[in-house]
Amino acid sequence: MKILVIGSGGREHAIIRRLAADSPAPDLHAAPGNPGIAALATCHEVTVGDLDAQVELARRLEVDLVVVGPEAPLVAGLADRLSEAGIPAFGPTAAAAMLEGSKSFAKEVMASAGVPTAASVTANDEDTLVAGLDRVNPLGDVPFVVKADGLAAGKGVVVTTDREAALAHGRAVVVAGGSVVLEEYLDGPEVSLFCVCDGQRVVPLAPAQDFKRALDGDKGPNTGGMGAYSPLPWAPEDLVDEVVRTVAQPTVDEMARRGTPFAGILYCGLALTARGVRVVEFNARFGDPETQVVLERLASPFGELLLAAARGDLREAEAPRWSDDAAVAVVVASAGYPAEARLGDRITGIEDAETTGAHVLHAGTALREDGTLVSSGGRVLAVVGTGEDLQAARQVAMAGVERIVLQGSLHRTDIALVAARNEGVEGGQNDER
Repeated sequence: MKILVIGSGGREHAIIRRLAADSPAPDLHAAPGNPGIAALATCHEVTVGDLDAQVELARRLEVDLVVVGPEAPLVAGLADRLSEAGIPAFGPTAAAAMLEGSKSFAKEVMASAGVPTAASVTANDEDTLVAGLDRVNPLGDVPFVVKADGLAAGKGVVVTTDREAALAHGRAVVVAGGSVVLEEYLDGPEVSLFCVCDGQRVVPLAPAQDFKRALDGDKGPNTGGMGAYSPLPWAPEDLVDEVVRTVAQPTVDEMARRGTPFAGILYCGLALTARGVRVVEFNARFGDPETQVVLERLASPFGELLLAAARGDLREAEAPRWSDDAAVAVVVASAGYPAEARLGDRITGIEDAETTGAHVLHAGTALREDGTLVSSGGRVLAVVGTGEDLQAARQVAMAGVERIVLQGSLHRTDIALVAARNEGVEGGQNDER
């Protein structure tokens, strides 16, 4: 099988690494890819935003499947264009990707499908903004949650106890001509669950938990994600079944009823509140950095699962099987991240890190003309460790991180620490993926 993966980040590196582990291994291509992906796939200099060139590349390569990593090309209609060209694509149509492209649309779908989620108000002017904040958080005794109603690359959400800061974020969005979704704050730990969908059926993958705050102890600003782990030893045994029954399947059914069937990854961002499971958000693609740990534990064929979903019948693929091992990913970020990430710093120590048993996934890296590997994004690398339990996996990941040399870099030292010690779980509503 010949597969083209669209994207250049850590998520795409994780996808390609896992596809390469299939037997027989597929012929892998990436556009544009990154220096880490280049060791496993043929990379093509086509930007993520050039949909015409992506379709032409897929046609020229005569691929059996295109896997679309980022959300922007999905919302822009890349899957539609590939389908029109007769090329199977793993990823939803533009109409279905609106589950991520518009938070107000996602709320509307959840209301119609009876999916439990946070109460919300959509505001597109200052008066509605002020009244909406008071409506969803009348006592002001919990954090305010303000989300830009559209794609914002993980930077459109503010969760803060400061009402003025919440208002300022909302005002900035509406003054720019956008709208915001104001939500009630959801207590309890968060869980990420990827569900593979074929337009009718839902096949869940293993749940994971990620860490959005930049600093240890869930301090500092929100980020795109500083680490993740799987499995979740503290989660209820029936959690996955419950989420499929009450969240994923009703959503897929509702999208089909509307004439916009959802095929691809339905990323369910969840809060396990005192009142039960609630949806924090939907995404229409694999999340980052959870993909790095979930796919590390997948023991069954990956390519055939994605192809079956793209063809519209998941019954053609083997049900996912999982390793008993745990996986922990720790993100190494650039100096200044997330405010103003410094780019162009030299990266060394990756080969040394992998001698510890960890593996290193590239997220924001580039090669200079002289072959020097440098940082090219905020989140630069994800170091993934596995072991018989979370404690062992953490030790491998952290040993790998300690070998990485990147001037001024930032990483958290407490990814999965609480769960590994059986001391409970992290809680609270964080930023979007």
